[in-house]
Amino acid sequence: MNKHNRSLFLTAAILLIGTIFSVLQPQSVSAKTAEGKYLIGTDVTFAPFEYQDADGKYIGIDMDLLNAIAEDQGFEYELKPLGFSAALQALESNQIDGMIAGMSITDERKATFDFSEPYFESGVVMAVAASNDDITSYQDLTGKTVAVKTGTTGSAFAESIQKEYGFKLNTFEDSANMYEDVQAGNSDAAFEDYPVMAYALKNDRLKLKIPTEPEPGDNYGFAVNKGMNPELIEMFNNGLVNIRANGKYQEILDTYIGENSTASAANIGFLGLIKENSSELIKGLGRTLGLTLAAFVIASIVGVLLGLFSTSPNKGLNWIASLYVDLFRGIPLIVLAFFVYFSIPQLLDLRLSATIAGIITLSLNTAAYIAELVRGGILAVDKGQLEAARSLGLPYNLSMRKIILPQAVKIMIPSFINQFVITLKDTSILSVIGIVELTQTGKIIISRTFSSGNMWLVVALMYLIVITILTKLSNYLERKLQND
Repeated sequence: MNKHNRSLFLTAAILLIGTIFSVLQPQSVSAKTAEGKYLIGTDVTFAPFEYQDADGKYIGIDMDLLNAIAEDQGFEYELKPLGFSAALQALESNQIDGMIAGMSITDERKATFDFSEPYFESGVVMAVAASNDDITSYQDLTGKTVAVKTGTTGSAFAESIQKEYGFKLNTFEDSANMYEDVQAGNSDAAFEDYPVMAYALKNDRLKLKIPTEPEPGDNYGFAVNKGMNPELIEMFNNGLVNIRANGKYQEILDTYIGENSTASAANIGFLGLIKENSSELIKGLGRTLGLTLAAFVIASIVGVLLGLFSTSPNKGLNWIASLYVDLFRGIPLIVLAFFVYFSIPQLLDLRLSATIAGIITLSLNTAAYIAELVRGGILAVDKGQLEAARSLGLPYNLSMRKIILPQAVKIMIPSFINQFVITLKDTSILSVIGIVELTQTGKIIISRTFSSGNMWLVVALMYLIVITILTKLSNYLERKLQND
């Protein structure tokens, strides 16, 4: 390896290692955070057990029970609203200390998690569209499609009778979209935990009905990872006994599923929906832009270096760039997000926040595409110019810096802005690891208001406005560079 290639390689290695260490910020896995708080994961769309009110506060049976028990037992916690599936994986990988999310206690889960004493006995109910008079029993489901939510008692019950009654399953990550699918006619029925469905039907937007009697269901429990945090389980059990004795437990149930309880949302229309949730939507958009900017800066540094590697005359640097690009362009972004957030902490025994994991995921993915943009921009410059500079005695690095790169940058800038737009849209995938960006914010609002049509229109318009501004900027820069 000659002198200029060694210099380039060492500089790139130092910058790359420094970037990785600056974003990882590992924390040792322990029972509590540095502030002495337990990290408790939960779902985000499972009213009346956990959901977000109009003020952005998480409320519901589980939330109020956890708060009452923590107060009774004198421990502090930090809530991590992740979504049910993400919370399960986070608990298993020790990213959180405990989980409360209307989680059924099953023999299969007992093999992986330790549970508290049951705090709620659920049931299962089938719902169909209000206009559907053809399905009145399970026998009528033959050849039909049934919607279920991942990890619920309703899902487990539907799976247990699927072969007997011959229906297909359509699985969802949140209840609101499941209900919407039935109302739209894409699914013929839905199985849901009875208290969740009963609460949802109090909202006048939901045009569903229950044609059958509820089935017995499972018990809900608070969970910790197997063999971890036994003191947390003990405090939860002791606190549960106390709040049942002093009447607080029944008071919480009556608030959400008592005879006088009501659903939290009213029909407020399109403009009312925007007005009521504007602060949440702006925060979600801010997180989306923040994630995009942070990831794009890191990805640009790594991607430019890799792009230079790929055009270097050194075969070793070419191989490094090619391996990186092939690897991270070949892994779907959602798989990469799960690997970074759940697998890496288990392999390295560290705790990683969802935000840091999201930035790392986007950076790794985007850097691969930026590397190709840089390579394409450099190759678009007539190679005869580099050969002429070298024949005049100019070193390779100086020739690249003074002659090739200034021309290549003009070619690359519009593509860089386009890649920024793509990265911005890719942030929506990070909702699967619990990051409350714009798309996840929309899901949370829908779980409270059951206004999926209007809310997704609002979210789409917000993305469209931002992306249109960036596209206009790209077009302006392209015209300006062509005229220079």
